[in-house]
Amino acid sequence: MDIDKKKCVGCGNCHVVCTMGAISLDADGRSVVNQEECVECGTCHRVLRNEGYPPWFVRAIRKALAPLKLGYLADADICPTGALTPPELAMPRLLRAQFSNPTVVHPGTGVPGRGTDEIKSNDVTGRLCHGEAGLVVEVGRPGIGARFRDVERVAMALAPLSPHFEHENPVTLLMEDTRTGKMRPDILAEKVLSAIIELKTELEKIPVFLEVLEKVQREIDTVISVGVASRCLADGTIPHEKWVKMAGYRLSPNGKTNLGLGRPLFKEATT
Repeated sequence: MDIDKKKCVGCGNCHVVCTMGAISLDADGRSVVNQEECVECGTCHRVLRNEGYPPWFVRAIRKALAPLKLGYLADADICPTGALTPPELAMPRLLRAQFSNPTVVHPGTGVPGRGTDEIKSNDVTGRLCHGEAGLVVEVGRPGIGARFRDVERVAMALAPLSPHFEHENPVTLLMEDTRTGKMRPDILAEKVLSAIIELKTELEKIPVFLEVLEKVQREIDTVISVGVASRCLADGTIPHEKWVKMAGYRLSPNGKTNLGLGRPLFKEATT
């Protein structure tokens, strides 16, 4: 994101809504974006309404109120002068928007955001079959983000376990070699709000995958969140629960259950 300093009146409203804390006041009293930390999520531009005041008008009001010890404060959801200016992005910086701005459609998946349909459509797609476990490893969160060099480190730590990286996933599409998890070198310094590694493996391998993630999370400059999925059995039990428990972890209760209301397009779901 860019800020037009000719328009900015330094109200600070964009500082509060920035997901990365990347906006601050410059020495001239106008807001400035730390371009190294900005992930091009576009939140400031979407959230703050453009009041459309000319900058000179706001400054004149402030000047008039100053002798009375009064100030001009714009409403919290307003950019008084429309100073926020989305830039034209080119690769590799464009990746920041593709992974961080939920309104940007990823060219590889055809859907907005940094993920794919995941397990939510599994009853239709059959990406995850009985006996298999799906893992989603989200690298980074709002406030800290993640650079692709951290994403690569996690992927390369998992690769020796021979996972099946989801081929339609935006992170997989950036890998030079899915056998090693190595990613394109030109993107490693780019920062995003978060990136999601999707893979599947055998249920009994869950403990060793979690062990590797436990180790590698100490080696990266951000945080990771892990989701585990499997197909429910006919009696309603969840196969991956015992393997996660065996690894010494407790599942969060905010899990998702697919009710299977879609039309199955693969053989296993119809038997």
